[in-house]
Amino acid sequence: MLQKLYFTGILLTVLSSSYSQDLYQPRDIQQAYKKGTRTSNGAPGANYWQNKGTYNIQITTAPPDRTVKGSEQITYINNSPDTLKNLVIKLIQNIHKPGASRDGDAQSDYLTDGVKIDGCTVNGKTVAFKENNNHLTWNTIRLSSPLLPKDSVKLTFDWHFQASKESGREGMLDSSSIFLAYFYPRVAVYDDYNGWDRATFTDMQEFYNDFNDYRLTVKIPKNFIAWATGTLENPQEVLNKEYADRLEKSMTTNELIHIATNDELKANAVTQQKDWNEWVFTSTHIPDVAVCISDHYVWDASSVIVDDATKRRASVQAAFLDKAKDFHYMVGFAQHALDWFSHNWPGVAYPYPKMTVCQGFADMEYPMMVNDGSTSDTTFSRFVAEHEIAHTYFPFYMGINEHRYPFMDEGWATTLELLIGRTESGKEKAENLYKQFRVAGWINDKEASEDLPIITPATALGSSAGYGNNTYGKPSLGYLALIDYLGEDEFKKCLHTYMDRWNGKHPIPWDFFFSFNDAAGQDLNWFWNNWFFSNNYIDFAIDKVEKSRKGFTVTIKNIGGYPAPFDVVVTYDDNTTESLHQSPAIWKTQNKEAKIQISSSKKVKTVQLKGGIFMDANEKDNTWK
Repeated sequence: MLQKLYFTGILLTVLSSSYSQDLYQPRDIQQAYKKGTRTSNGAPGANYWQNKGTYNIQITTAPPDRTVKGSEQITYINNSPDTLKNLVIKLIQNIHKPGASRDGDAQSDYLTDGVKIDGCTVNGKTVAFKENNNHLTWNTIRLSSPLLPKDSVKLTFDWHFQASKESGREGMLDSSSIFLAYFYPRVAVYDDYNGWDRATFTDMQEFYNDFNDYRLTVKIPKNFIAWATGTLENPQEVLNKEYADRLEKSMTTNELIHIATNDELKANAVTQQKDWNEWVFTSTHIPDVAVCISDHYVWDASSVIVDDATKRRASVQAAFLDKAKDFHYMVGFAQHALDWFSHNWPGVAYPYPKMTVCQGFADMEYPMMVNDGSTSDTTFSRFVAEHEIAHTYFPFYMGINEHRYPFMDEGWATTLELLIGRTESGKEKAENLYKQFRVAGWINDKEASEDLPIITPATALGSSAGYGNNTYGKPSLGYLALIDYLGEDEFKKCLHTYMDRWNGKHPIPWDFFFSFNDAAGQDLNWFWNNWFFSNNYIDFAIDKVEKSRKGFTVTIKNIGGYPAPFDVVVTYDDNTTESLHQSPAIWKTQNKEAKIQISSSKKVKTVQLKGGIFMDANEKDNTWK
């Protein structure tokens, strides 16, 4: 089968946009603007809607037994204008079934039988829930009575599965520790541009969920502790008084509190000594929940003020093996991250009551939870934790569709990791790590998928090299180039406008682009088209240096096409140097060639182009002598 993607030469009139140059839109996205659910100024339209669920989930598990049993009651509300004859149910644990479609090889310890549905009802009536023979991570329920607009349906599921022994994101951490993610059946997103989200989870693309309300009850044996998304509602019922008091104290102090030490865990002193304890967590208007369970993870906690106006604090917790030296610093790392992100970039108060960093192996984010591996390099451990915590804002605060457009969140987490890193490690060290970790692999790789436009749906990129770089480094460089063009204050104003409009909703790239255009009061489509919709890359060359009436002129060719910033560094015969910064504005009208006038009566020895983090694909033509 031959498939072609066309990203250039497409003109589209988007409602009454005042901007002359239009951005390509897929046909399903066009329909959203025609229906008035989204607008050309980047704000949600008058007809915008999104569906919602309330989930009451109960799970039971007792490691080292890998069996997880669950039951749940869901009330699903159809806020759409459409009558729904079917519901799509996500069963992401089926990624572990032999034969499931996944990116990468699966070892035997990864494989399980997937999730088994033991019972299902719709509005109180038992329905047959047929196992999906195609090993997909979703299935369909046909409703006997269609779900009308503004109406709701009540669902129940009973299920069980075997936690994977070895998984990249969830499963057994060791013989008696487990991290559960994607562990409950959920109603898929039904949205205004694509309808039901039937994307198969392949262990590559990540989140796309509705904003729901959750009550999660975790039933585990005595001496096991549960850490989960949401607020622990019953600490006095599951913890002995001393430890419940420590947890309460940690909520109001910057001091590090050791909630449960290794010796206390070995003495079985921490939890109530009933045969089973039920840990209850609640959370509202959040896209997912996750839980970590262990009988030997030590527990540290503290808190930090994230909102100066209200003095609101967020709890910061860590659960880990006592021998993991880097995790003994993790509460402090997370405190600093929440403080910095709240007050600097993105400069929005951390929106949730808690953040827990659990020792695992995934280096993976979940709402209010991080599952990170331990390393011998505490600086790198902090770097990873900051990246995952940054995801609080993108995709969770913003409800991004990572199945299609992961650059809208991974690109931002990558940008935030650099911005916070500059303040901690210094500009040079942070930027060297950024170049090595995020840029070099792309700019030095001539493989064809690397040049596919960032806007290419991630499902079309699969696991190619282009997926990783289109998702992380390239969009991050695009955001940083736009900061250079607009200036930090103007960019942050635009960013906050976008975030205010789409917090708790489901933005798509065009909402981001149009919102920035509107907030900046200027047509930035030349930049969006070039950076996000083209096959361009970064490659500048000095074409010639010529004398002029007042000095000399440097002619620079933009071979790669990207409008990236750079510095022109001139060294004169007397060995003095001069550096002239060029913002992306230089490429707005000149596009492929720029002439830079430099006023000086001195004789020029060398001229050099330096891009810093904006690494050049061919540095051999960046110097003139």
